[in-house]
Amino acid sequence: MQIKYGPNLPGEPPSPFRKVAALVVTAVLVVLALMFSAVVLAVIFVLGAIASGYLWWKTREVRKQMRAYSSQAAEVERQPGDDAVFEGEVIRVVEPDEVR
Repeated sequence: MQIKYGPNLPGEPPSPFRKVAALVVTAVLVVLALMFSAVVLAVIFVLGAIASGYLWWKTREVRKQMRAYSSQAAEVERQPGDDAVFEGEVIRVVEPDEVR
């Protein structure tokens, strides 16, 4: 017993009308898929914009506090302290008679 699947079955080839109908149905499905994807992308963009705006609005107090702490830290850095650190470069000059 042999079961055959697919287009290799014996029968009549598709008529020109059937080919045109398949082409039209395929074109309509492609257009609908493109329209659906455009709508989905627009919805994702709008939801992303709303979420970004909401997050920005909810974090405004935290950003104010961060700016205040930053300015306080900069003020502390400007005040001289007892434990000052001096940075610099040293160039050691070796005289020829000091070379081992």
